[in-house]
Amino acid sequence: MNRFWTLITHLHTLAGPVMMLLYPLYASVVAIESTSKLDDEQWLAYWILYSFLTLMEMLLQPILEWIPIWYDVKLIFVAWLVLPQFRGAAFIYQKFVKEKLFKKFGGSQQHNSPNGKAN
Repeated sequence: MNRFWTLITHLHTLAGPVMMLLYPLYASVVAIESTSKLDDEQWLAYWILYSFLTLMEMLLQPILEWIPIWYDVKLIFVAWLVLPQFRGAAFIYQKFVKEKLFKKFGGSQQHNSPNGKAN
């Protein structure tokens, strides 16, 4: 039983980096190479949200270390953001960033690509 618990603990520890970094890195490279814009939106939104989550986690660290299930909650939230069945990152981008911020501040949804042409 002790070895089983050790195995579960190691798998739990590895789940975070795999779910939060390795799979999104791989999927981002695949998205860059594809012609679809949907996957680009999903992964750009993911990296924005992951950066925001990491920044908030750094700022709120003294509070979060008192919440014993924080890592599990974060892992479930990131799984929702990442997994293609849910497309959580694209959902949050569509519902909160695109609808609220662009309408509220009147930002243009047209932007320039790196070669200087408008998309």
